[in-house]
Amino acid sequence: MASENISEFYAAVCAEHGIKLNPHIVDVLEKTAVTENVTLKLAGNNRLRRVQRLDDKDVLALSKCLRNNTRVTGLNVRYNNITDDGAGHLADLLQEDSSALLSLNLMFNNIQTNGADVLAKSLQYNSTLLSLGLSGNKIENRGAMHLASMLQVNNTLKELQLADCDLATQSVIAFAIMLKSNSSLHSVDISRPLLFSHQEEWAVHFSEMLVLNSSLVELHLGKMGMTDTGMERLTEGLLLNHSLRYLDLRCNRVTRDGLRLLAKVLKQNPTLEVIDLSSNRIEDEGAVYLSEAVAWPGCVLRELSVSSNNIRTEGLLSLAQAMKVNKTLSHIYIWGNHLEEPVCQAFGELMTSGRLPPEQTDVSAYEVDGQVFLAELTHSLRRHYYSTDSDGTDTSNHL
Repeated sequence: MASENISEFYAAVCAEHGIKLNPHIVDVLEKTAVTENVTLKLAGNNRLRRVQRLDDKDVLALSKCLRNNTRVTGLNVRYNNITDDGAGHLADLLQEDSSALLSLNLMFNNIQTNGADVLAKSLQYNSTLLSLGLSGNKIENRGAMHLASMLQVNNTLKELQLADCDLATQSVIAFAIMLKSNSSLHSVDISRPLLFSHQEEWAVHFSEMLVLNSSLVELHLGKMGMTDTGMERLTEGLLLNHSLRYLDLRCNRVTRDGLRLLAKVLKQNPTLEVIDLSSNRIEDEGAVYLSEAVAWPGCVLRELSVSSNNIRTEGLLSLAQAMKVNKTLSHIYIWGNHLEEPVCQAFGELMTSGRLPPEQTDVSAYEVDGQVFLAELTHSLRRHYYSTDSDGTDTSNHL
């Protein structure tokens, strides 16, 4: 189907259902070359120009256009005004035998519990969708429970993003239980749930899941309120896990004691390549534990973020020295710590020697009156390393 044909089809559908044409959709359809495996990029947060955000009626028209269309395999409609009704239209599309969608990004819309329910029911019968992004939608505990139940049946979904969805302890634990037997999901993000218990029961269940699950390669547990107690439980499972490659623990309350346990894992785990520890409380002693693990023979860690951890000279110098010993660690992010002159000199030398390329860190060295300083760069760890391309290609091997 040529681009002019799909745009004409969209206009015809709108006329049939009495829906006003959305100029943003028209523009994207006209500019998108509809070859094999294309993603329609209809995000509502375009930084370069103002666009008309999609609502439920726009989604209805789009879903009608995409039926029997085998070339459009991705739909990105994040940051729009889609509610439960719009989610229902997309659920109807996903239940069609002719649905070709491999990825659906609905992040930061207005979908709530009922919308999550209809999407979950449609995915019990859908066998094509590989990636579902729902982060930023307030589906809450009940909506998340519907999606967790769906994982008992669905064996094709590979990526599920549920950050900032107001999940509660019950649904977080439910996902851990489902992941014990689910062998298709490669990436899960449940960051920033609303957990009011301080006992960290969820960490016990995720630890048990990590022992049994051999397919998960990326796990996001940011903003969980995790302390060293939760880290202790989690590392018990990590010691016996041989598939996880990216662990996101940013914005928690992990201190030096938790890092001592994580360092033990890094010395033994043969797969963990990327760790995000930004905005925790590891300080100098935690950084020293981490440095010992990085310098340990056989450590496979490739990318590490310890930004904003109240680390001072001792800890940062130990990390710089570990990079000289371990050539595997290629990316390190340190901004937000105490970057005193010895630290600036050490990391400046790493960059000058070529050991640490400027695009693989978040600082840049410069000199004033013979003294070296570090300036902040906008580089950081990629939020998601695993992804499914619009042609269904698994890109997790590019971690």
